[in-house]
Amino acid sequence: MTPDYWIEAKTALAKRDAKLRKIIRKHGDASLASRGDAFQTLARSIVGQQISVKAAQSIWDRFHSAAGGMKPPLVLALAEERLRECGLSRAKATYLRDLATHFHGGKVKPRRWPKMDDEAIIEELVQVRGIGRWSAEMFLMFHLLRPDVLPVGDLGLRRAVELHYNDGEALTLAEIRAIGAAWKPWSTVATWYLWRSLDPVPVEY
Repeated sequence: MTPDYWIEAKTALAKRDAKLRKIIRKHGDASLASRGDAFQTLARSIVGQQISVKAAQSIWDRFHSAAGGMKPPLVLALAEERLRECGLSRAKATYLRDLATHFHGGKVKPRRWPKMDDEAIIEELVQVRGIGRWSAEMFLMFHLLRPDVLPVGDLGLRRAVELHYNDGEALTLAEIRAIGAAWKPWSTVATWYLWRSLDPVPVEY
């Protein structure tokens, strides 16, 4: 499911930001899309923490195959050693089992999230082991399709902003936020296109 705001957002961003306009023209036919499953999106965000898109996809494929699907009971049925054989670290294996426990036991209530604001959802999600602000922001972007998320802690976004807006030189988080202020209320869309400028493979969770 592509966000209904996508065309409006990319048109607005292209008008106000010459650097984004060039990137959007190159990758204009693609868009963010939701997989429609809260558990799978969060599990993908855990798998993808601090590793490349390519490496994350490889591990995810093995993990998904080992579980026989991506439902909380199926993940809980996997022993930690089997999760490790998929390429997951011990910490990520623990986090995935804790996530599955929260969903299977009803400790999280996804049906409430569409009516909650971004920060309230982040506050709830970070109670799950292994889900920090970055993972929660990926969830807001890729599952709930919130339009104005700027994940300044994301290494890919930081690298892209430094490359396109500061000649590749390092920027502080405050400086990235200042640059990103011009993208409101479409920070999610700007972030997605900046990711594409570094990696032609669409980012998915």
